[in-house]
Amino acid sequence: MTRTLRAAIALAGTAALSLGAVSGIAAAQPATSPAKADQVKIGLLLPESKTTRYEKFDKPYIEQKIQQLAPGATVDYYNAAESATTQQQQVNTALAKGDKVLILDAVDSKSIQSSVDKAHAAGVKVVSYDRLAQGPVDSYVSYDNHKVGELQGKALLDALGSKAKSGVIVMHNGSPTDPNAAEFKAGAHSVLDGKVTIGKEYDTPNWDPNNANQQMSGAIAALGKDKIIGVYSANDGLAAGISTALQAAGLHVPLTGQDAQLDAIQRILIGTQTITVMKPYKPEADIAATMAVDFAQGKPLPKDLAPLTVTNGSGDKVPANLLTPIVVHKNNIGDTVVKGGLYTVDEICTPAYEKACKQAGLE
Repeated sequence: MTRTLRAAIALAGTAALSLGAVSGIAAAQPATSPAKADQVKIGLLLPESKTTRYEKFDKPYIEQKIQQLAPGATVDYYNAAESATTQQQQVNTALAKGDKVLILDAVDSKSIQSSVDKAHAAGVKVVSYDRLAQGPVDSYVSYDNHKVGELQGKALLDALGSKAKSGVIVMHNGSPTDPNAAEFKAGAHSVLDGKVTIGKEYDTPNWDPNNANQQMSGAIAALGKDKIIGVYSANDGLAAGISTALQAAGLHVPLTGQDAQLDAIQRILIGTQTITVMKPYKPEADIAATMAVDFAQGKPLPKDLAPLTVTNGSGDKVPANLLTPIVVHKNNIGDTVVKGGLYTVDEICTPAYEKACKQAGLE
């Protein structure tokens, strides 16, 4: 795990070095009206705040990197609060303000296409962040989402061990409007199919933990708690609602997650969640910010900043950078989320979790 984490952090460093190298090339070539640092105007559009990562990590990391690369740049920030309509309006506002690049994490990858088309027609570049939007986006940075699902599925199988065929599992796949959710699901199914029996499977609009709680309670009532041997949860927000339902029913079974939220790390310590998948936010944020500043300054996108090409739902081929996710379990919390700077031991090990922290070697 530590090697993978170092690799992810090193990638951010590579991106920064690439920026310097490309800057030198750009200086030697005629540029098309390059923007000065204080003329760089970027719109940052994030999808929601129920998942703690966006306000706590993505927003500040992206803003910090933009200011580092282009001191005096303007960043107009918008959060759509899970509303696709609101996000479309926010794109209109960003374009009206004169933002030259949008970093866009779409609420609904399909419905946002008209907004992406509008930005493209206005000559505004779009960096698709974390979720791949439809339409003519100019670049994409995220994690390998199919791999996330594979890691979650494998972790669930490992936790079940010889009991994998002794009952049924329940799957909570996340929001149907989030293209990442479909990839998590596909990755998980590629590992789980044929090795477990799926008793119930749910989509959960807007990644709502309350809905996940109700869905899990319904699954327990329909299937019988004695038959449920494990639960696949696509992220930690859903896992929070699911865990509450499991505890209310007196069920203690393996439960997956994603995003390495603080409450998920604490659940892992006390055994009410088995794993989470950590996607270090800073490398992803740094790459998105670097792409955006390059676009704003009229520079070409360095190949090593977007070494891959992906095809989005509208058939557009998009230069992309897909980072590698990391599984976090009870025995590697210190080597992943703590060493990675996500949380300190003091943040994790509040009084209610002190005993569990000591048992896990977090002191």
